[in-house]
Amino acid sequence: MIIEKPEAFVTPEFLIRQATLPWEIGGAASLRHRTFVTEQGIFPDHDRDAVDKVALPLVAISTMASEADDVVGTVRIHEADPNVWWGSRLAVAPGYRRVGRLGAELIRLAVGTAHARGAKLFLAYVQMQNVPLFEKLNWQSLGAQDLHGHPHMKMRADLAAYPPIEDPARGWMALTRKRAA
Repeated sequence: MIIEKPEAFVTPEFLIRQATLPWEIGGAASLRHRTFVTEQGIFPDHDRDAVDKVALPLVAISTMASEADDVVGTVRIHEADPNVWWGSRLAVAPGYRRVGRLGAELIRLAVGTAHARGAKLFLAYVQMQNVPLFEKLNWQSLGAQDLHGHPHMKMRADLAAYPPIEDPARGWMALTRKRAA
């Protein structure tokens, strides 16, 4: 008799919101390190920079019995110039990629939050493999550029496609379309 280990339960519900608690902020930093330093090797030691001092961290949080459990996605936004906002360091944990719309939900929160704060322009440097996702989400390509030795596309969000989000800390629940790996 062969007995296979059952798959671990993964919630179908995720909180999408601004990180406000220390464990959420720390979880976002940890996920960024695992993604951009350990997994992708874009940075040798850490991905922290001056933008982190002014950026607003946004997160996707897995839930267990409807309670916040773990940070499984993150992005940061900041106002670089008056009414000009940037999104950066979008990351989703490997086991949660393609299980739903976590990346898209984080992008919606990022652009909607900036829109509510007066953004007239929202930009991002997007890794080339993610350009099709951004194009589906009403972003326009502005030109390719290497960042940290890796090809990226400078892109602009169509703000008209993103209603303002006045209270990003409140956020919302997002459902996956299939189970996480």
